Amino acid sequence: MFNGRRYSFKPKRDKFGVLGDVPYLPLTLTYQNRSVEVMGLLDREASVNVLPYNVGVQLGASWEEQRFSVTLAGNLARNEHTWKA
Repeated sequence: MFNGRRYSFKPKRDKFGVLGDVPYLPLTLTYQNRSVEVMGLLDREASVNVLPYNVGVQLGASWEEQRFSVTLAGNLARNEHTWKA
């Protein structure tokens, strides 16, 4: 059996001012020799994870040097995009 953990739902307003409860997970992110404590959205169904730009900057990431390829799904699956941050 899995050892489950419970995380409280916190109220959050979206850009339209609508209030909803969302589960946040406290995280410590580490890159090279830097660490940042953040609150991450707990989304079990997510297929994409996003690191906010300012968190990457705090960790010392050099966004200008990052290049990555994104595989698109659905009606855009035939296209491949390489993004420069």
